[in-house]
Amino acid sequence: MKSVKKLLDSFNYSIEGILYAVRTQRNMRIHMIAALVVLTICFFYDISKTELLIILLSITMVITAELINTAIEASIDATTNYYHPLAKIAKNVAAGAVLVTAINALAVGYIIFWSKLVYINFMVINKIKNSNPYTIFIIFIIVIISTLIVKAIFGEGTPLKGGMPSGHSAISFSIATMIALITEDVEAIILSFFLAIIVAQSRVDSEVHSIIEVIVGAVFGTLITLLLFRVFG
Repeated sequence: MKSVKKLLDSFNYSIEGILYAVRTQRNMRIHMIAALVVLTICFFYDISKTELLIILLSITMVITAELINTAIEASIDATTNYYHPLAKIAKNVAAGAVLVTAINALAVGYIIFWSKLVYINFMVINKIKNSNPYTIFIIFIIVIISTLIVKAIFGEGTPLKGGMPSGHSAISFSIATMIALITEDVEAIILSFFLAIIVAQSRVDSEVHSIIEVIVGAVFGTLITLLLFRVFG
């Protein structure tokens, strides 16, 4: 029984470590969101087992590197309460490891998904363009609720101001995505995304959100809209 308890405790400690990194490290939250985005995109395309394994390995490498980086930073801060050049080097090298794995993940994503994005499913687009207006309204409400839930999970800012992700950015890009999927007017599509960018930029200029929060909001709103149209459109 003691061995079982020790095994369970080791799992609990590991999970606590992951949760600590997610709660305290902004980059870890970004990596987690990126992983969810990539895995969501996999539903839209026919991903082979080999491609899925490569994607999972890339995600694991990035998250593992960030966990190690967090552990190194905590260890250095616990033993060094003053500036030391070697401590700076250790932190920079650990951060460099995260950067290398992130670049590798971007390269993997480009290689696997780019060709698939070129040959997007036109039948889905046609189905979306013939969607019931009530469906579009419901999807819009779901996007708003999903954004509020995510903001509540991160526990930053208020429902209408600040925090991760930017609600204004998510909603504006969701609307722009709906317009792009419904209409064939190129000028309308360009204008809708241009206005969405202006809304997102205004949140940064007013110092309500950081650039990362705005970008995550834009990606979140766009992907949620695409996913919901794919399911309900």
